[in-house]
Amino acid sequence: MDDEQNRQQEDWLNSRKNRLPSFTEVLSRRTRPPVDLFMFYIFLQREGAEDILDFWLDVQQHENLCRAYFKDVRKSGRTIKEDWPQYWEYARRRGSIYGTVVGLQPNAVKRSTTSTADMINDQEKNAMSHPADEKRGGLRSTTPGYEKEYIPSPPTVVNSPDLDQPRSTTPFSLSGRTSALFNLKRASRAPTFIPRSAAISRMDLIASAERIFFRYLSPVGTVNSPENHEIYLPPALRIHTFPLSSTQEPKSQSDLNMMAHIPDMFHSQKEYCFRAMEQDAFPRFLRSKAFGNLTPVSALVRLVVGLILLWIGLAAGFALIFLDVQPKSKRFFLFIPFTFAILFLISHQYELDPILIFLGQSESTPFRMLTIREPYVKRLLLGRAIWVTTLVSIFVVALTLLFWAVPGHRL
Repeated sequence: MDDEQNRQQEDWLNSRKNRLPSFTEVLSRRTRPPVDLFMFYIFLQREGAEDILDFWLDVQQHENLCRAYFKDVRKSGRTIKEDWPQYWEYARRRGSIYGTVVGLQPNAVKRSTTSTADMINDQEKNAMSHPADEKRGGLRSTTPGYEKEYIPSPPTVVNSPDLDQPRSTTPFSLSGRTSALFNLKRASRAPTFIPRSAAISRMDLIASAERIFFRYLSPVGTVNSPENHEIYLPPALRIHTFPLSSTQEPKSQSDLNMMAHIPDMFHSQKEYCFRAMEQDAFPRFLRSKAFGNLTPVSALVRLVVGLILLWIGLAAGFALIFLDVQPKSKRFFLFIPFTFAILFLISHQYELDPILIFLGQSESTPFRMLTIREPYVKRLLLGRAIWVTTLVSIFVVALTLLFWAVPGHRL
């Protein structure tokens, strides 16, 4: 068994040498900078769309919490049917994403989409739910005491037509918010970590689901918390009410039946967010980080500086011509402003600085570097850096020779 796993691991490592990573591999933290989960989060944050990733990670944490609860029940010697008959009946009729963990037969398992379930093992699922370590603590919520001070609004408030706020229209709509470029002090909404200092109870599951609902699914302005921001979901996937409360244990039959939906409550929404990120944001992220190493702000600065240096070079060149400065070889010094000007302008066009590539560096945020560690991405960027260097050399040589060849004429 170990030999088979080692062989599969070697095959996977060999395949990674000649291709870009998949979105699943990025989420499971099996990639290295600059195409890792930390960089993907920064990319979304720059667009003001990191909430959709926060939601996915929060739901992954919620599902891992439910999975841990089911495992604890089975370790205690009880079955899910005995401990939670309402959920057992729900899972038997509708299927469950937790599969044999709850004791269901394989044909009663409700599978996730191929992209998220088939390639991820339990260890990687746990890794996905704790991105703070990968992001060096950068994603943990910075709002102190949020879970303690937050009091959810009644379900009727969420559905009140008088307070209904305009909804987003696309998964990556800014919905009135500015990107991180103009909102540098915005606090990140990290997946809330629930420590296991005691056995997990069903009230913990309700608290986790309640937190997700009021943080991501209730319309903006209906919850008095800076952490609230509604993400876009199609009408068929929207959840309009959350009748349970983490402060009061369900007792009525209707509440108990509703509680049976808690473990699988957000799975369809999570799958939608996964597909939205995989098809929309992730390809743009790869184009940005696997084929370039500059941020938009840094590229814009290079454009401005390049135009200024080009103006200086052209002004100096025409001055040398119309003043007929001798010896004529002094015009060769024009290669200095031309080199930097063309380098900055082409770097802006390709969003790639060849000097940084040769040093093995890529920008994470404007003018802050990290080392490129993904082998295939490093080869791609090195090839593009050589091409950019070749273009710069051709343009610089052409401009320098052109200004050298023009005969001088003193005005």
